[in-house]
Amino acid sequence: MKKVESSFRHTDKKSFILGSIVATLIAATPYLFYLYESVPDKQVWNTFLFTYESKHYGSVFVLAWTLANKIIPLLLLLIWFFTCRHWWYHVLLVPIAMFTFQIFTIFNDDQSYIDSNQILFLIPIMTVIVPSIYLIRAKMFNKMNDADKTMQELEDEFKIRPKGFMNKLKEYF
Repeated sequence: MKKVESSFRHTDKKSFILGSIVATLIAATPYLFYLYESVPDKQVWNTFLFTYESKHYGSVFVLAWTLANKIIPLLLLLIWFFTCRHWWYHVLLVPIAMFTFQIFTIFNDDQSYIDSNQILFLIPIMTVIVPSIYLIRAKMFNKMNDADKTMQELEDEFKIRPKGFMNKLKEYF
């Protein structure tokens, strides 16, 4: 009996710590966003770790501001994706893919417009995710017509409850 209680307390403590870290990270996002203000407003930024020259933007400050506008929403979407327990959470992969692609294009100095033509690269992702979500939704409504279950009970049936972060990550890849 003691092993069961000990295991429960360990899991509960681990969950509390992880939840506290996630909540603190979400609460800190406005401060993380404004970190770009610590970057100098000049074309070449020399630090003891690296030297970065902003050719396309003309200023490392503008580059940092642009990155902050992409990284913070991506971070929040990733938290939402990994903590969401609803049947439709895979649709979050579409904006996650969009922001990831935009971050990669920011570093491409030859790119003249950051937010252009990403939809063309998202089409393959959307062609898999959107029909999958629709099929899950259709399956839920078929079950709802066949049985006397509430929408919440059906959602609970489709929830995926992995044991840990790595197991949840393995489900997607």
